[in-house]
Amino acid sequence: MEQPRRITDSFPRRRRQRGPGRPPGRLKDKKDKKEKDKLQVKVRDCPRSPSQRSLDPALLEMLRRFDLSWEYGPCTGITRLQRWERAQELGLSPPGPVRDALLEHSDDPDVTYRWVRAGG
Repeated sequence: MEQPRRITDSFPRRRRQRGPGRPPGRLKDKKDKKEKDKLQVKVRDCPRSPSQRSLDPALLEMLRRFDLSWEYGPCTGITRLQRWERAQELGLSPPGPVRDALLEHSDDPDVTYRWVRAGG
């Protein structure tokens, strides 16, 4: 009985050739790790851009409370401002300071979109 043909049978098999002095099973050189470490140092040393500025914790807490309040409807797939406007149209009286903060920080994605912390 013949085995069924697999899609991988139509591609030629290739084996990587090991370089001189490279032990079998070793994929990366120490040189690659050093370059990666240098890259990480460069990223850490960069000053924060204006979009990454730290926001007022009270503002973030107010937005978090707005996100967790189900009386203004679901928040999946829309921005916070769209949710606020939808709640206003439905006569649910969303808090005005939330709208003011959303308009003031409209260029900051941490404010515009709901951010859910892993595990919290």
